[in-house]
Amino acid sequence: MNDKEPRVAVLIPCYNEAQTIAKVVKDFHKTLPKAKIYVYDNNSNDGTARKAKSVGGKYLIVKKEPKQGKGNVVRTMFREIDADIYLLVDGDDTYSAKDARRLVDSVANGADMVVGDRLSSTYTSENKRKFHNFGNFLVRKIINRIFKSNIKDVMTGYRAFSFLFVKTFPALSQGFEIETEMTIHAIDKNMHIENVVVQYRDRPSGSESKLDTVPDGIKVISIIFKLFRDYRPAIVFNTIAFILYLVSLIFFIPVYLDYDKTGLVERFPTLIVCGFTFIAGTLSLFTGLILQAIVRNNRRDFEYKMQQVEHEYKSLK
Repeated sequence: MNDKEPRVAVLIPCYNEAQTIAKVVKDFHKTLPKAKIYVYDNNSNDGTARKAKSVGGKYLIVKKEPKQGKGNVVRTMFREIDADIYLLVDGDDTYSAKDARRLVDSVANGADMVVGDRLSSTYTSENKRKFHNFGNFLVRKIINRIFKSNIKDVMTGYRAFSFLFVKTFPALSQGFEIETEMTIHAIDKNMHIENVVVQYRDRPSGSESKLDTVPDGIKVISIIFKLFRDYRPAIVFNTIAFILYLVSLIFFIPVYLDYDKTGLVERFPTLIVCGFTFIAGTLSLFTGLILQAIVRNNRRDFEYKMQQVEHEYKSLK
């Protein structure tokens, strides 16, 4: 394979996007004429796969993913497709293909994940669902604060990835939480992340979003907490331990003051609660320490796995 001509794969997961999918395929083929375009239909009932196939061309591969949810589609795509650079984009024609080359070039120049940043351009003015605007900014603030990162758009569906990222990413999410999972994985594993400002336009008339604002927002917040617990267990469990120790101390103070005055323990139930709360705090403290050691070992194993994947990748070239 010629290093100057990296294999580019455009990945388009779709669910009921018959209105826009043909245009999206044509636009990205025009911008990236040498790329393979993969459309994975996720149980659409509006003829999305048929519309995609109608475009034709040897560059286009249309498949079906029976497991419902964007996370399931992305997992299958990452597993089945081999390329040097992967460009992930939604099939709803909200992202401009004109920005694709900049995302691809960033990966070609060494980035592992490139984030298509909508929030710094037209998202706020184009998106008519104001609560979505607030939710996107909130999620970005939370992740950047707790993971000490500088991601400009956590929930964007427009991203580019290196081979190394795709083949070492353990996708667990089934739905739209997959974007959050990819972001936190890249941050935690110290991968090279870049932000590229992209244009965003609202869905065309007649096209409906698959996001349910409140339930999906709750799922995203939940996955952030779970990933924070999994990736930073010492902070989570040490915080719980501190709270339990504090509660134990607060309940113990009046017991001790009574004992200091009378020489008697008059609140045995309270003292017992203090003892069990203190024990629970100690268990939480050691749980955090043990889990943090496991996370540290997992990071070492992951670095070794990355070296293996990179070695295999270079041997194929």
